[in-house]
Amino acid sequence: MRDSTANRAPAPRGTQPEQLGFEGMPERLFVCTPSKLTTYEDCPRRYRYAYVDRPTPPKGAPWAHNSLGASVHTALRNWYGLPAERRRPHALPVLLKATWVSEGYRDETQERAVFRQALGWLEEYVGGLDPDAEPVGVERVVAAKTPTLALSGRVDRIDRRGDELVIVDYKTGRAELSADDARGSRALALYAYAAERVFRRRCRRVELHHLPSRSVAGHEHTDESLARHLRRAEDTAADAVAGERAVAGGTDPDAAFPTAPGSWCSWCDFRGACPDGARAPVKESWAGVLRDGG
Repeated sequence: MRDSTANRAPAPRGTQPEQLGFEGMPERLFVCTPSKLTTYEDCPRRYRYAYVDRPTPPKGAPWAHNSLGASVHTALRNWYGLPAERRRPHALPVLLKATWVSEGYRDETQERAVFRQALGWLEEYVGGLDPDAEPVGVERVVAAKTPTLALSGRVDRIDRRGDELVIVDYKTGRAELSADDARGSRALALYAYAAERVFRRRCRRVELHHLPSRSVAGHEHTDESLARHLRRAEDTAADAVAGERAVAGGTDPDAAFPTAPGSWCSWCDFRGACPDGARAPVKESWAGVLRDGG
């Protein structure tokens, strides 16, 4: 990805990087979420299918691991919606059942096994939380503008610790996460940048809370590291805009938005619409849930 040196977005307080100038870019801001930027970085073709082509190509079957993640996230959101005196592990079975998404599982047996597993994660996790502690935000949308970007995103949880804010992101995948994962997460960095501007309170720490392993991977950003993430976000936006302009100017969409083939092609929602993706090994819709969940 190119490294422009002009017209970069303002960095967090304490730094003064240059601003990124998109050659010939329209004056309006590029509206995006961290997910939109990450989609382009992972595979420009997938970005095109999701955000450019209309009508959007049909997606494949729902994934069980997405259903699991959505169920757990919503249960935690609703747990914080309870009065403090009711925030106890025994409230979770009802909360999880009410929010459970059943799509993508192999069969009812697997679904029940994963439900029990998810409930165990939640009970263990909330058992370590202070029920009287009120987060600054739960599934809170934060937003910020730079000279070229209009960023927004929904944060799982924003805590206040001392005089600073902390970004918390829940994870339910198979792999345990490390501090490098937290450091390298574009989404977490952009959430921290936006949360600081929304709440006008310093935000540098980001954390990945991996419920299956009961582990927390955290990182303390500096002004400089947040500025680097912002620059890369702007570079990504510039590349995406260039691709869209090329298509509008008559360039073959496949050339403007090439594929980035890899093992992830098997998990892509648009695998059926993409020739490269269609060559990837087929994954069953339930393959992403933990092995001991069925």
